[in-house]
Amino acid sequence: MSQSVSPATALPATLDPRLDGASILVTGATGSFGHCFLETVLSRYQPRRVIVFSRDELKQFDMQQREPFCSRRDVMRWFLGDVRDADRLRKAMEDVDVVVHAAALKQVPAAEYNPFEAVKTNVLGAQNVIDASLEADVSRIVALSTDKAAAPINLYGATKLVSDKLFVAANNYRGKHPSRFSVVRYGNVLGSRGSVIPYFLARRDLGVLPVTHEAMTRFSISVQEGVGYVLMALAQAWGGEVFVPKIPSYRILDVAKAIAPDARIEIVGIRPGEKLHEEMITATDAITTVEFERYYVILPATELWDVERFRLESSSAPGRMCDIGFSYNSGTNDRFLTVEELRAQIFNPVADG
Repeated sequence: MSQSVSPATALPATLDPRLDGASILVTGATGSFGHCFLETVLSRYQPRRVIVFSRDELKQFDMQQREPFCSRRDVMRWFLGDVRDADRLRKAMEDVDVVVHAAALKQVPAAEYNPFEAVKTNVLGAQNVIDASLEADVSRIVALSTDKAAAPINLYGATKLVSDKLFVAANNYRGKHPSRFSVVRYGNVLGSRGSVIPYFLARRDLGVLPVTHEAMTRFSISVQEGVGYVLMALAQAWGGEVFVPKIPSYRILDVAKAIAPDARIEIVGIRPGEKLHEEMITATDAITTVEFERYYVILPATELWDVERFRLESSSAPGRMCDIGFSYNSGTNDRFLTVEELRAQIFNPVADG
């Protein structure tokens, strides 16, 4: 099996996460993922109730004015709250069937400068989501992760690794609760806030683009593809998996060429907490990782179910255990976006959902 597939074939069209009639809560729902996820849910399914749970009243107000949210007041619910507040989460999760946990402090420099603030949101907040989900008997919970959680070297990645471990381990003590916890880990969302693309776009007319290192690479995924993999996890998770999609990489120099081909490149050096290449599956993880056609699954450390049965039955085609020594790294990926593909995605984005 190849490591990556075309975005157009990233997920089967017949995927059914069983969201008709469901009550769905999304933490951090006013972010780019939350917007796209909820737009997708409202266009494809008939949920009983959709709950936006986030801290920012202005972002919630702005979201309420936009379609499809303003015309779906019958199902939309707007909860101001912080995942640090366990009591508020418990109140918001009453009679909820599905939770998607997207709230996080994500800016690497801010987390380095304010470390315990990141811990309170990304670690303690994650445990609050888990506890509230169990108390409310939420049936399916998916948490978003990041490639920076694999062999982390910055605090943001470290907090997300802890969050991943908490969500996987929650399956160990769910007891009689119906809750199934899983994680979806993916790389940089192309063009998202804080990423290199809007930074380069803002500077392209200056004629000089600062690049940290000429060999730097990153994984790439669109926000709609990320939504698709979360829907897949909601449909297929047994509980305890870390789903890792097969996605392409890009070279930072190619992004610069795509945005400003005539600009001079200034090498400024790798910043603190930054990797030359990102990794989503380490060689150690690979020992307990199953490869399927469109994604990988890192198995839970504690065996929660029959792995052989999972390998054969959890997807439309059987999976296989990864080879010893395998790692999934943006620098050794077998699929890289070309300069032309990057230019098309940056300047002429097409909704791929």
